[in-house]
Amino acid sequence: MTLTPPRPDLDAAPFDHHSPEANADPVAYYRRFREQRPVGWTEAHDGFWFTTRHADVVRIARDDATFSSERAPAGDRGISFVIPFGPGLEQYPIELDPPRSTPYRELVNPLLSAEAVEALKPMIARHTTAAIDAFIESGSADFVRDLTNPVPAAVTLDWLGFPTDDWKKLAGPVHDIFASVPGTERALRGVEGLMYLESRIRELIAARRAQPREDAVSVLVHAEHPEGRPFTEQELVSVMYLLVAGGVDTTTSLTGSTLVWLSEHPDQRQRLIDDPDLLDVAVEEFLRVFAPSQSMARTLLADAEIGGCPMKAGQRVLIPWVAANHDPEVFPDPETVVLDRNPQRHLAFGIGSHRCAGAHLARAMFGEMMRQVLTRLPDYRVLPESLVPYPTRGNQTGWDAIPALFPPGPRLGSAPAPTPVVSRELEVTEVATVATDVVAVTLADPSGAGLPAWTPGAHLEVRLPSGRLRQYSLCGEPGADTWTVAVLREPAGRGGSVELHELARSGARLTVRGPRNHFPLVEAPDHLLIAGGIGITPILAMARELVARGASVRVLYGGRTAASMAFAEDLVALAGDAVQLLPQDVHGVPDLAAAVAAVGPGTAVYCCGPAPMIAAAEAACAAAGIGDRLHVERFTAPAEELVVDTSRDVAFDVHLARTGTTVTVPADRRIVEVLRDVVPTLSSDCEQGYCGACETRVLAGEPEHRDSVLTEEERAAGRSMMVCVGRARTPSLTLDL
Repeated sequence: MTLTPPRPDLDAAPFDHHSPEANADPVAYYRRFREQRPVGWTEAHDGFWFTTRHADVVRIARDDATFSSERAPAGDRGISFVIPFGPGLEQYPIELDPPRSTPYRELVNPLLSAEAVEALKPMIARHTTAAIDAFIESGSADFVRDLTNPVPAAVTLDWLGFPTDDWKKLAGPVHDIFASVPGTERALRGVEGLMYLESRIRELIAARRAQPREDAVSVLVHAEHPEGRPFTEQELVSVMYLLVAGGVDTTTSLTGSTLVWLSEHPDQRQRLIDDPDLLDVAVEEFLRVFAPSQSMARTLLADAEIGGCPMKAGQRVLIPWVAANHDPEVFPDPETVVLDRNPQRHLAFGIGSHRCAGAHLARAMFGEMMRQVLTRLPDYRVLPESLVPYPTRGNQTGWDAIPALFPPGPRLGSAPAPTPVVSRELEVTEVATVATDVVAVTLADPSGAGLPAWTPGAHLEVRLPSGRLRQYSLCGEPGADTWTVAVLREPAGRGGSVELHELARSGARLTVRGPRNHFPLVEAPDHLLIAGGIGITPILAMARELVARGASVRVLYGGRTAASMAFAEDLVALAGDAVQLLPQDVHGVPDLAAAVAAVGPGTAVYCCGPAPMIAAAEAACAAAGIGDRLHVERFTAPAEELVVDTSRDVAFDVHLARTGTTVTVPADRRIVEVLRDVVPTLSSDCEQGYCGACETRVLAGEPEHRDSVLTEEERAAGRSMMVCVGRARTPSLTLDL
């Protein structure tokens, strides 16, 4: 059918809810059109009608017989309930009209009822506690990255039955779909993530058909269609696709906007702190003002008239929830947040047959996150200059980054807290020669107080009298009151080891920082530990831990000669036949390829040693197809340095959250070079990206990683970077300095 669109009002400003003006202030944008042209036609995005008044939006949303949510009337061009059309699978029941939508709505309703969500609240609290525990001791966070995105993702996917490994993999792509501009690289990345989501849904459906569990997917796959048959795989994929898309990111937006507003209005935040029950009422006002879904769309099945405008069958019409929620005819003084307003007619969850089925779950997740923030982080301060809103807010509003500072607080969970990275002056209490040119140095607090516990793989940063900074792995007992490091004297090195050997006398004082752990021991059914030379120090601590657990472990330890191999006797006494000592003057270079080829399924491989040994371990693991199970720590630059094309480097800004300073990093300078002028205490050592001394928390922006310290997962998370080599992919970064 060929439609002749109405002639737009050429004297009026064109309407486009994705325009820069609309993105800058959606509420003001719709207010202007509501006052001048409450219903109108626009040629934007292939042409559509727009509305701005609460009554018109409600009428359209409730009239399924005239205004369809299905794809076919709109030409099957993609997701039809948004303008422009979106990518992705068909989503049931939101893309079906009654009565076709009814079986799918009845399928999900019991799982999301008030009673069902009440049973989920302990799980929601557990995930929220874990998320806040992960950052509360640091005094800083990006609320989007660290709280409002991971918690709804974990809750939704845990409830459905997705394994833990999928939570982070899916949270990012769903966020990208909602936040990205159509056609951009980010949007394509989101589409790729949704393809992964589809494959995982199909795998999960098959697994639960074969072996049900106590999760929502098991309920869905064993439910019966009203026609007396099981729901098909494709029907279930469509339903679960919508549940994930709707559950993972929408509460992210609502909670983020509320946190920003409360930071800007501390008096209102204090009201919620003083009267916790007020939050149960205020949530409805926050939903009205900060509704995540800004708009949806319908397609006309028959001619109709809205606001005096004749609409034709086949045309599309925008129904903006944000405009309806700010209609002064329904909500007096609509642009003012009134915590106890109780706006029962708000449309944050829609209205009619497609009203959001997950409303109870959204309120529960929002309420738990807000309560924990208000009780555990009551004095948080959002950094307004580093806020990053969605690049387009026509369909969905929200935030890409909400950096915040707050007084550090205690963890509540049972998992051991990471040791805070602080500087302290310690006294040398013992120096022992443990191999040729290797001394073990024991350090204690001069006051007699015990030192914090640490985990295997952790290291200290030692500041020498010359000003040199050096990193040494801890190799003593993690629970002891003292710390022990072992240092190889290298006359041809950079001078630090020689200086420390000369300084290491009983009673000497050293300034140390840490412990830090870039080389943590992971859970695995088996471990292969490979050490070369002084690389034995973290490996010894790991072997000690694994033997104490009764875990399966094998150790390969090589060195130039037997006399040069520190702690060899201790290692054999500890692990016996599980240890293979391979002095090079007797056995030659260790055959790492053979050692790796012999490992069993799920074995974690650890290697610390000189660059050639690490390169050999990387090659062996890659050849065996277990490159993702190799963990390495370097004390020299990689044998094959990362090749980076610096010709495309551009200038960017770095905002320092704690001082409020902003500096520009030119294309030909590194972050660490610029920061030294404003942060003279900044820690750095190798300046080649392998020691980890300059690791700095990233609160906003996307870093470009050029180091060899962070894992692929840590790089993807973007929570920290090595400022000696890293740069920015975004125009600016906010660092926790």
